[in-house]
Amino acid sequence: MLIRIERGSSVPVSRQIDAQVRAQILAGTLPAETPLPSVRQLARELAVNVNTVVRVYERLAAEGLVEMRHGDGTYVLPLRRGATAAQLAEHHQEFQQELDTLTRRGLMLGIGERELGRLFAESVKRVRQNGTAEETATPRQKKGAEGP
Repeated sequence: MLIRIERGSSVPVSRQIDAQVRAQILAGTLPAETPLPSVRQLARELAVNVNTVVRVYERLAAEGLVEMRHGDGTYVLPLRRGATAAQLAEHHQEFQQELDTLTRRGLMLGIGERELGRLFAESVKRVRQNGTAEETATPRQKKGAEGP
């Protein structure tokens, strides 16, 4: 599970972690029954307080995205069909907010609109090349790859 924390962001660290884990679940990168890193392990990897990760996992569990199994860890739950559209809409809104923050930062650094677009396109290309097809495919692409 890849999570990147933007320390200078106005978005709280717990919300950044939440948004990224949620995005990976909704995109299918983290399919049902996938174990998430332990609270301590993820806190150590991200250099955050253990309570921050606990809050994220509890929030995701309250929304029915993960299940915290006492003594066994935290696992991704199967997506509920009816909730997926609302969750995707929320995911898109969170992503748009993060993208707006990066765009403002780029403009403040003097990077023009055309260059920002080029950098974004390169980033998408690089992520797709460096990840596996399963990690980077959109849900629509995955459905098409499965066949009719």
